Amino acid sequence: MNPCCVRSRTRDMVRTNPLPLSYARLRYEMLNPLLDWTRPSAAKACLLACLCVPLAAAPATHSLYMPRAVKEAYRRGTRSLDGRPGSTYWENHGRYAITVTAMPPDRTITGAEQITYRNNSPDTLHQLVIKLFLNIHKPGAPRAGGTTEAYLTSGVHVDSFAVNGQATSWQNSPRFFTWQPVQLPTPLVPNDSVHLSFKWHYEISQRAGREGMLDSTTYYLAYFYPRVAVYDDYNGWDTMDFTDQQEFYSDFNDYDVTVEVPANFVVWGTGTLEDPSTVLQPDALQRFQTSFTSDQTVHVATGADISAGKVSLQHPVNSWHFTARNVPDMAFALSNHYDWDAASVLVDGAAHRRASVQAAYNDTAADFHHMVGFGRHALAWLSHNWPGVAYPYEKSTIVQGSADMEYPMMVNDGSTPDTIFSRFVVEHEIAHTYFPFYMGINETRYAFMDEGWATTFEYLIGQSDLGNARATEFFKRFRIQRWIRDPSPLEDLPIVTPGDVLTGVAYGNNAYGKPALGYLAAKDLLGDTMFRTCLHAFIDRWHGKHPIPWDFFNTFNDVSGKNLNWFWNNWYFSHNYIDLAVKSVRKVGRGYAVVIDNIGGMAAPVNLYVRYRDQSVDTLHETPAIWQADQRQATVTIATRKTIQSLVLDGGIFMDADTTNNSWTGKR
Repeated sequence: MNPCCVRSRTRDMVRTNPLPLSYARLRYEMLNPLLDWTRPSAAKACLLACLCVPLAAAPATHSLYMPRAVKEAYRRGTRSLDGRPGSTYWENHGRYAITVTAMPPDRTITGAEQITYRNNSPDTLHQLVIKLFLNIHKPGAPRAGGTTEAYLTSGVHVDSFAVNGQATSWQNSPRFFTWQPVQLPTPLVPNDSVHLSFKWHYEISQRAGREGMLDSTTYYLAYFYPRVAVYDDYNGWDTMDFTDQQEFYSDFNDYDVTVEVPANFVVWGTGTLEDPSTVLQPDALQRFQTSFTSDQTVHVATGADISAGKVSLQHPVNSWHFTARNVPDMAFALSNHYDWDAASVLVDGAAHRRASVQAAYNDTAADFHHMVGFGRHALAWLSHNWPGVAYPYEKSTIVQGSADMEYPMMVNDGSTPDTIFSRFVVEHEIAHTYFPFYMGINETRYAFMDEGWATTFEYLIGQSDLGNARATEFFKRFRIQRWIRDPSPLEDLPIVTPGDVLTGVAYGNNAYGKPALGYLAAKDLLGDTMFRTCLHAFIDRWHGKHPIPWDFFNTFNDVSGKNLNWFWNNWYFSHNYIDLAVKSVRKVGRGYAVVIDNIGGMAAPVNLYVRYRDQSVDTLHETPAIWQADQRQATVTIATRKTIQSLVLDGGIFMDADTTNNSWTGKR
């Protein structure tokens, strides 16, 4: 998501079968207002289910707050308290075959798809939940903020729908917007599949955001197809409305997508472009293929060449065919006048594997002429430094748009005259590759596991790009200052607060800067080597799956061999903020004892800048470990024979809410 940005409601309205019992099923039966509670049999069955569920508390050794639904997942063994997926872990899977047609400047997008959805859960599903994200454009749809007339459309129109080949009436209930419950004619039992067929159309929005018209003949297609929502082990069906604030939560699916466009259009998208010779003329094809092994930027095509008919084959309609396996989504861009640059970069030295970096943009966007280079730098740095895991996909395409928004293998970024800022934005968006795409984060509820990590990597790569001093000031200004300087009640809500109940600045701070500081504080606490080991274990255990915060906390505890719950509680479950103060400095033995009050309560690292009477200076760094025994006060011993003249506390990126009490001056 936009790295500089800072409402959704969950309706539990989907009926599932009450027996055999699972927590997800029971929860939805109990809360489902679609049930006819006037029928005694329905109420009786649900009440009996409630009475028959064996109750089990979370292990007494687990000291972190855990929602009841999450406790039940651990009790049932889908997740393990050592941080690994449990012995009964499952997730559902879909195979999507989609054809989508766009004929600019006509704004109507048409599509047809076949979905094979496999139920790997232990539950018999009587209903599915279908996500129709682009209904956010309908008047009256719930949104995070206001909008303009140009944004509004009539939403997604389902022209035909079939289940297992049987034509079925599509019930477009006015009670719902970006999701719809669908009753199955035959229950979907565990380890079985259902086949769904859709034909649909929608009018692309004239006001581009995360998707829409970038100009009259340049479209960004995202969230464009009906899809089955996530059904998981701790929450059941994901029935959260898409409001343009919370972002991704998707199963890992297989996709086969054909995008049909007129001649003289190029399509960029997620996945492998299959048989590019069927859409590209020989010269453009040769340049495109060369780019996959080139360290230097290859100008595959200029916008002028595309418009002049020198790039795509001159068929009335070209079919651009893309495939991808085990990815959470697909997105595409198309234009008849964007420049097309490409190169590649080594991301996995052991396997000698390169990844493609491509850019599509208006020739007038000066910063985008550097974008392939920025992308190559980001992929290489992220692969070899932090997180230090080889970029897991074949490519990344950066499209000039307006959203500063990430998608699998795709970035939709605005253009700015400041190339440093442009690089900063694209590095943040590409960092999202790991969270939430390689790791299937429930970003709609726990955005701090996604935006927080991208913000962490953004700062670390910024240190490499700009140097520590400039990166620190940049990070403080864009990520921390708004939180730490604002004492209003919403600012100090626990980071673990579900993101769908937060709005505005409170959401932004809890999703971006605050959790990033927590991860960086953990890095300081554990040291780079152990922190990297723990992070790699978490990624290795949970990539291609759906980790939740407790899986992360438990993995770090397990791999580090330390009970870090005091730290997780302090940073992620408390109302703390950063405010340290020098309480006293006194001479003791062969040095000084400095007592530091932790007024805000946050277990933040701190630097002590010491000036001696002889005008020499010293810097002492204290990790968050000083707060483990007493999170309100700590004593730091400075071993020296010199006389301290003055002392100042400074946390760098760990900004202090009140700096008036951060210094001490001795008697002359």
